[in-house]
Amino acid sequence: MAGLPRTALTGGQGTPSRARGGVISGYVFRVIREQLGHSQESLAEKFRASADTIAGWESGRRPLTSVPVGQMLVHRHRLMRLGAPAALLLALERAPEADVLMASVLDEDTPLDASPLGAWVMQRDLVEVLTWPLSGTVPTPLRELPAPRRPRRGPVPVGPELSPGERPRFFARMREITEQARDPKLFLLRRQALYLAGYDDAPDTQDWLSTHQRTTRHEDWLSRWLNSRSVAAVAARQGDRDRMDHFIDTALEGDDAGEAANLAYWAYWIGETISPQLSDDFITSTPSASWAGPKLFDHLVRGLTPNHGFFDLNVHSLWALLAVRPTLLRMSPEAGQALRQQLPVMLDSSELSRRARRELEGIRYAIRVAEA
Repeated sequence: MAGLPRTALTGGQGTPSRARGGVISGYVFRVIREQLGHSQESLAEKFRASADTIAGWESGRRPLTSVPVGQMLVHRHRLMRLGAPAALLLALERAPEADVLMASVLDEDTPLDASPLGAWVMQRDLVEVLTWPLSGTVPTPLRELPAPRRPRRGPVPVGPELSPGERPRFFARMREITEQARDPKLFLLRRQALYLAGYDDAPDTQDWLSTHQRTTRHEDWLSRWLNSRSVAAVAARQGDRDRMDHFIDTALEGDDAGEAANLAYWAYWIGETISPQLSDDFITSTPSASWAGPKLFDHLVRGLTPNHGFFDLNVHSLWALLAVRPTLLRMSPEAGQALRQQLPVMLDSSELSRRARRELEGIRYAIRVAEA
């Protein structure tokens, strides 16, 4: 966060790029300012800076990724004392990292083995911030923020925006990385590039995905399992639920190792386990006793939306979680109550798969046992 190389900010062409300089962190900073009810001028007074500096941070003209780490901590503490919402402060922690990842992807000179995209297994809070300017989907913790205390004037962006051409370029780079990172040592980089490529709504994404799946071979069980899960997740995001059904049927149901890996991955993805992981190996080595489950339980209950591409995976994962942690129904009363209310509605649906219906009935039975 001490600053990006000039080539990352200019793409090696000498022309500055606002998106690569900090458009995500700048937008998050702007949202915080608006939530606090400050203008750029009034916040500048609190920060003992010029209004032009604040405007530069927010636009990316003076990227927050160039602010030294120590000074960024001072700014964060100031925002904390001013009453900035915790969800936004967390987003501000993730946003500079998302900007750096975006810069590394758009910089074609970044070697594959030096790409930060393959440095560690990403979690939801980072991925949602990174993909915000790509998908337009607001990160989960920010969706219920109140209206800003200081109304916006005139036409304003509703999220961080990439400059023209950078969105398709990002996805083109994701495909290139997926196809080029064939070395087993680069598996994490390839898997995460494949996952991010799934956010592309281009009409040929499904065909590209199918081609990639047919031409990719994996030697070990974990690589095959993870590739199957990533491909199923990408397909589900594109509206193809059949691949997710196939993944559940072949890689989870009746496979104890697959079920354990699925729950371990979920727990890590949503932050139930905190320690960052540098490879995917943790999925098969993390004991279930190392994470409690309430956060995952709540996440899966919230994801029980029938028209959601991940609905069947959420149902199956919740069913598997309660099979090993039935006490979660008592440990998480709010999520448990929400689940009780949703079950009759879901079971009334004529669109449920046989497996989802059977698992929802199993969940209802688990609730009755817990209440007995």
